[in-house]
Amino acid sequence: MHTRRALRNAAPGSAAGMALATLLAGCAPLHSAAESAPAPTTPHTSPRPTSPGIGRAPTTAPSPPAGPLAAAHRLTVPAGKVQAGDGRLQPGAAGPRVLALQERLVSLGYWLGIPDGAYGSLTVQAVYALQKAAGLSRDGLMGAPTQQALRAGIRPRARFQAGHHLEVDVGRQLLLIVDGGQVSMVLNTSTGSNVPYLLSGQRYGAHTPTGTWQVTRQVDALDPGPLGDLWRPKYITNDGIAVHGAPEVPAYPASHGCIRVSDAAMDWIWSTGLAPIGTTVVVF
Repeated sequence: MHTRRALRNAAPGSAAGMALATLLAGCAPLHSAAESAPAPTTPHTSPRPTSPGIGRAPTTAPSPPAGPLAAAHRLTVPAGKVQAGDGRLQPGAAGPRVLALQERLVSLGYWLGIPDGAYGSLTVQAVYALQKAAGLSRDGLMGAPTQQALRAGIRPRARFQAGHHLEVDVGRQLLLIVDGGQVSMVLNTSTGSNVPYLLSGQRYGAHTPTGTWQVTRQVDALDPGPLGDLWRPKYITNDGIAVHGAPEVPAYPASHGCIRVSDAAMDWIWSTGLAPIGTTVVVF
């Protein structure tokens, strides 16, 4: 827990913060099959860690009659409000241009919480996701190529059609929420680094397993693991691979095998009920 407190004191996006986050947000590959079997949700008793970003992180999502995701699709912002010639936007910026950027991202399905006009860590996460979907350099900045992708309305497509499920695109490092073959929301994610590591004298491969899985166990709390704390994890394998929150989620594969999203995004997934036990998670 000392490491997590140190991370909260580090500047958002700083080298120190990213290094601490990479060390902290590990996975738990040593869970036994019995521990990972379907079970009642562990109560949410641990305090939510403070996100290091500037923007507000909602604990609940808008809930229009059509469901918790409908608000994102009703928001439409003219592409012309994000002008390529206006200069680059970056973390720390604030004002009407940032608000227009955020609303445009949300209208395309890139989750960033509630648009508030402040270019904080959640906006960086959404920009990462857009850059990944467009095949651009992943720097979290709104330069000309990223603005062009935003104006063009670039968004990923679902690979699978059936029902409600989550798709984890390991190649592009994206987590997609899919309903009936349509992508409802896009999240930046960081999966296994594939860099070998040692734990208790054994060598592991930091690999995120591909295939079709289901959420079999969930912990509505900060779940300590042998490689770090997992925020409100939803486990999909018997050896501890989970979708979970992390205080920092880089634009590249950095986990020990788990599927990381921001702490705030994980809170949103829980609050909207988008991934209960039994939810299909397709990793490819």
